[in-house]
Amino acid sequence: MIDNSNPDKDLGLLQKTFLVFLSLFLVVSLFFFRSGFKANAMLDQLAKNSLEPDIALSNGKPTVFEFYADWCEACKEMAPDMLDAEKLNSKKIDIVLLNVDNPRWFDLIDKYDVNGIPQLTFFDDKGEFKGFSLGVRKSIELNEIFFALINNDELPSFSKLSNSSNLISKNNLKELNDNIRLEGPRVHS
Repeated sequence: MIDNSNPDKDLGLLQKTFLVFLSLFLVVSLFFFRSGFKANAMLDQLAKNSLEPDIALSNGKPTVFEFYADWCEACKEMAPDMLDAEKLNSKKIDIVLLNVDNPRWFDLIDKYDVNGIPQLTFFDDKGEFKGFSLGVRKSIELNEIFFALINNDELPSFSKLSNSSNLISKNNLKELNDNIRLEGPRVHS
C-alpha cells in the first residue's frame, strides 16, 4: 500500500519556522567564520614573513612594527591592506608583526608605549624611531607612509581624515611629551 499523505502536513508551523531560522543562522555563521578565518590567515602570513625585530632594525631597511592581536577586529580589518603594502614594498621595507598577547614582546610593548592596537611604529633605515600610528590605516595611507620611510622623507599627516588617528612623528612626539610634562594630567586651566 502506498502512503498518499502530504509530507508538508508532517511538519508543524513551529517546526518549519525553526528550520528556516536555523538555516539562516548557519548561512550567516558560515559567512562570518569564513571572513574571520581569512583575516586571521592574513595576519598569520604577515607574522610568518616577519623578521626578528633586532634583525629588521639593523639590516639597512626602514622598518614597521605592527603591534596586533588575533582577537582584534581592527587588526583583521587592516590585514588585507597591510599584506598588499608588504607585497608591494617587500624588497625595500621590513614589516614585523608583534602579537601583544605574546609575553616575548612585552619589553617592546613597554618600550614603544603600546596602549592600543593596531599600532604601527616606524623606523628609518638606521633603525631610529620616526613615529607611530594608532588605529586602522587604509591601503593608500600605508603606501604613503611606506613611500616616506623608503625615501627618508617626513611622515605624512592624516589629520584631515575623520576616522583615522593622527600619525605621530618623532618631532610631534617630543612636542606632545613636553606639553604633557608641562601641564600634567591633573592641571586644570
